[in-house]
Order: sequence, then structure tokens, then C-alpha cells
Amino acid sequence: MVESQTELVAFLFPGQGSQAVGMGKDLAEKYPVARQTFEEADEALGYKLSQVCFEGPEEQLRLTEITQPAILTASIAALRVLESHIPRPTYVAGHSLGEYSAHVAAGTISFADTVRVVRNRGKYMQEAVPLGVGAMAAILGMDLENVAAVCRDAAQGEVCEPANINSPEQIVISGHTAAVKRAAKLADERGAKRAKLLPVSAPFHCSLMKPAQDRLEADLNALTFQKPVFPVVCNVDAKLIADFDPGRDALVRQVTGSVKWDQSIRLLIASGVQTFVEVGPGKVLCGLMRQIDRSRKCTNVGDEASLQKALEQLATAA
Repeated sequence: MVESQTELVAFLFPGQGSQAVGMGKDLAEKYPVARQTFEEADEALGYKLSQVCFEGPEEQLRLTEITQPAILTASIAALRVLESHIPRPTYVAGHSLGEYSAHVAAGTISFADTVRVVRNRGKYMQEAVPLGVGAMAAILGMDLENVAAVCRDAAQGEVCEPANINSPEQIVISGHTAAVKRAAKLADERGAKRAKLLPVSAPFHCSLMKPAQDRLEADLNALTFQKPVFPVVCNVDAKLIADFDPGRDALVRQVTGSVKWDQSIRLLIASGVQTFVEVGPGKVLCGLMRQIDRSRKCTNVGDEASLQKALEQLATAA
């Protein structure tokens, strides 16, 4: 048990793309609080989400309306286990979908409500744009100013926008398929290290998602939000939120807005955070941290082995 935390700690929660069959299984087998989290999700959704997480099939887990509640549930299961071992964090942040996990961690919205709303979020995002009409591409080794210029020049009357500003080395763009393909080619020509189309089912975080945003806004307005117990960083503004109205508004705008992850992490570093813990499946956010600031410690908690390793590292940081 870590008794005191002298360093400021932020918990980070992953977004879509971090899912893997088997996630959360060993924590649910070993810790009653993790098992109860999956049971709570099953009950809230009316089907065995836990079974899809633990056993697959992978094609089902990849469906956006299943992926989103699945990652949220695996993240909150890991969080609840972690919370029983260490003091609470100073700040929380989450990448896209992960912002919902951050709000559950901060007590802004209940877990059961959040599981249902992110299932709808996934459904609305999938239904906003017919398959094949939109695309996303990762541009590696090109700064935001140049990526934005590439998007403008490639648009030609279509939508092409920076969607995820992940790190100084990685920016994801989103929009109409033809425009995104033009932008990827243009980025290559203008000196990007690499530009590759991503295997996604919809063009997330761009203005094509407006129909999904409108539907989600009605759902979020129907939910009870509380004042967060510690500040949450919102993706869309890269600002700290300490009240429920701005929190709700940011989740609405996030659907069509860019994920300002690089800026969000820099805000936390400027706020004095020394140690970051990625809570949930995968290590995507720790990987981005190495691209943003290698001097900061980032550890992940997604299963029993990573939990024990993280607890050792956090004990030495205290």
C-alpha cells in the first residue's frame, strides 16, 4: 500500500483501438471489484459484454457500438482495482472515448449511465456516415501547421480535417475518403515520414460526425452530471474542467472536434504532473508519452502483471 504520494499523478484512459480479446479477464478472475464491474456493464446493456471482452470473437469486439463500452468497462475495472491500492490521482484525462472513463473516475457520471451512453455514441458515430464514404489516415513526422495546410489543399470542397493531434510525431486526419487519400499523398510529397490510411469504420472527430453529435447531445442532456472530485482534462479544448456543465458540453463538442492529446498532456506536465498511469487495455498512451516528453514516467495497468509492476514503480515515486 502506498501511504503518501509526493509526486503529482495523472490517470490516463485509452480510447478506441486499444481493445483486445481477453482484456480484463485476469483482473475479473482475481478481484471481485473487477468482476462486479463487468457484471454491472452486462446488466446495464442487457447482454454479456463481459463474454465478448474475455472470449471474443474479435470481429464482434471491433464493432464500434461494442468496442466503446468494452474499453470503458475494462478501463473502469482496472481503475477500481488500482484505487484499492493507491491514493487517488491529482488529475484524469482520456483519449476520445477515454474521456468518458476519466469522468467516471472523477465521479461526474455514473458507470452504468456511461456504459449505455457510450454504446449509443458508438452506434451514432457508425450510423452518421455510410461505410466507405469517410476515412482516416495517420500522418507521421509532420507538424500540425503543415498537416493543416495539407488538409486544406486536399479538401477540394470535401471534408478533410486534423482529427487526433496525438504527439509531435503523429497526427491523424479525417474526412471524405477521396480527400483523405489526396491528403495522404500530398503529405508524402511534402516530406512526411509516412502517411497511411487507417482500418477504421468511420471518419471520427471531423464535421461529418455532426449527425452523431446531435443525437448524442440529447442523450447527454438527459443524464445527471455531478461536480468532478478532481479536475478532468477535456480533449476538445485541452483545458481542465472542474464543474459538470463544461464537462457535458465538452463531451458533446468532442464528437466533431479534434482530440488535442499532445496539448492535453503538455497542460498536465505544466501543472506539475510527474507520473502518468495509463489505466485500461493496451499501452498506446504510454507510447505517445514517449513522443511528447520522455522525461515523464508513464506506466500502464491493464492486467495483473502490469498492475504489480505499476505498484512497484509508484511505491518508489512516493
